[in-house]
Amino acid sequence: MRKLVILKKAEKIIFVGDTHGDLEASQKIIERYLKRGNKIVFLGDYVDRGPASKENLEFLLKVKETNPNQVILLQGNHEGYRVLNFSPADFWESLTPEEERKYASLVEKLPLVVVAGPIIALHGALPEVKSLKEIEQVELGDKRWLEIVWGDFQEEEGGFLGMNPLTGRPEFGKDWFEKIMRRLKKKVLIRSHQPNAPRFMFEKRCLTLFTSSAYGREREIAIFDFEKEINTAKDLEIVRI
Repeated sequence: MRKLVILKKAEKIIFVGDTHGDLEASQKIIERYLKRGNKIVFLGDYVDRGPASKENLEFLLKVKETNPNQVILLQGNHEGYRVLNFSPADFWESLTPEEERKYASLVEKLPLVVVAGPIIALHGALPEVKSLKEIEQVELGDKRWLEIVWGDFQEEEGGFLGMNPLTGRPEFGKDWFEKIMRRLKKKVLIRSHQPNAPRFMFEKRCLTLFTSSAYGREREIAIFDFEKEINTAKDLEIVRI
């Protein structure tokens, strides 16, 4: 089971934030961008909050099965229901024990991180790793898994800033971001997860992206063109869905 996906070649890579039961958003993205040469990376959180969680998850799993090399589904915290307490969890709480085992066994096997040229993409925050290879050692529910799927960033100095007393999430500052990005030799981070975060942080090298109507924000995706030089997230094409 891969934890890290390395994309070395594509026409364009489309990065999709949380979809959270927004089947319409997922369908629009697949219809518009699942074309020869493209790859589509979904950053996790496919269920809960929105009105069509089961339909959204089933749709994306089917598209992934049909197009395994073009569609990448990453884990978010809402794919870790059996090891992490979060709210709301309306999709998971609606399932029978048999259904819970079925869906959990599928989503717990999803990878955690994608890299493509100068870009690294994941759900939450950067993990404490010394190299990309160490991402393959991350286990469901461990400290680095929590950093990846549960971590938030704050636009302030510092490394690990502590656990947010309201959300229970680990929070990280600019020093942490710069340290891990330097180790991994990447210029731009694309992530989702944190609806109150600014779109751009850390001198515009960190993009927080959302693609669900559940948050009351504009549904957006980010497009990376391999032919274009990327130094900050501002160099990506951001499109409303």
